[in-house]
Amino acid sequence: MDVEALRTYVVVAGSGQFQAAADELGISQQAVSKRIAALEKHLGVTLLVRTSRGSRPSLDGQVLLPHARKVLAAVAQAEQSVRPGGRPLRVDVLNRRIAPAQAVYRFYRSRPGTELDAVTLGEENAAQAARAVLDGTVDASFRALPGGRVPAGISAERLLDAPLELLVGPAHPLADAPRVRPAELAGHRIWIPGIRPGTEWAAYYQALSETFGLSVDALGPHFGDEALMDALADSASLATLVGTGDRYLWPHTHDLRRIPLHDPTPVYPHTLLSRTGDRHPVLTALRDHLRTTAPPAPEDVWVPDWTGH
Repeated sequence: MDVEALRTYVVVAGSGQFQAAADELGISQQAVSKRIAALEKHLGVTLLVRTSRGSRPSLDGQVLLPHARKVLAAVAQAEQSVRPGGRPLRVDVLNRRIAPAQAVYRFYRSRPGTELDAVTLGEENAAQAARAVLDGTVDASFRALPGGRVPAGISAERLLDAPLELLVGPAHPLADAPRVRPAELAGHRIWIPGIRPGTEWAAYYQALSETFGLSVDALGPHFGDEALMDALADSASLATLVGTGDRYLWPHTHDLRRIPLHDPTPVYPHTLLSRTGDRHPVLTALRDHLRTTAPPAPEDVWVPDWTGH
């Protein structure tokens, strides 16, 4: 069934005049007549009865009218759902505790009522997340993706560098240090449970380990962030790495210490992936927000060579 013919019928039925319908639709009266005739032929019934005062729906036309209005409403809803800004922006933040999630939350707080959904594709690596963007599962994703591996159809912009910090318990030898150089961590056990082979964060920590001679491991099961905080509080040798903007909570009695790294400062390079040409207004606003609110980058930044700096 021709949707435009159906729309024309509804307008004629409402106005009672072919010319009035033509004016409203921005077409000629002849085009209105052709559409109505084609619709009547398709359905095999007469929809309009001509009178001296214009036209009115026949009995069959009266039956069709409420259904036609529902069809047109459904078509309008379908069109609106895929228009830029017609639905919430769906953003993969990877993990709700880390910098991208906090940045998106601050963006939302700065624009109350903004239509967006924050999701976590924590089981997918960067390539799989990029595929999810291309497939339309999400509109955007924060990932660390080498420039040479950005697939066609994806735009990538490094918008969120997260400096790393050392997180230790009060009995750790570095607990009272105001700052720590990465090279000073050699010989200390750095435990980051949950690193999965084949992910970009596994590649990042592998490069970090090789560059500074560190022992970064993910040995043992990951029982959650609370269990990790408990382990750090009870240990005089265990440490982990977190991003400056990451949000972790622990009991006050744990007395955990967040110690900045410097000389150089390792940063995790979160890149925003989106479909090339995506005109969703919330995506545009999010990009602008990240560009204008990004803190000044440390002068001594370190990132893996594969990021392309």
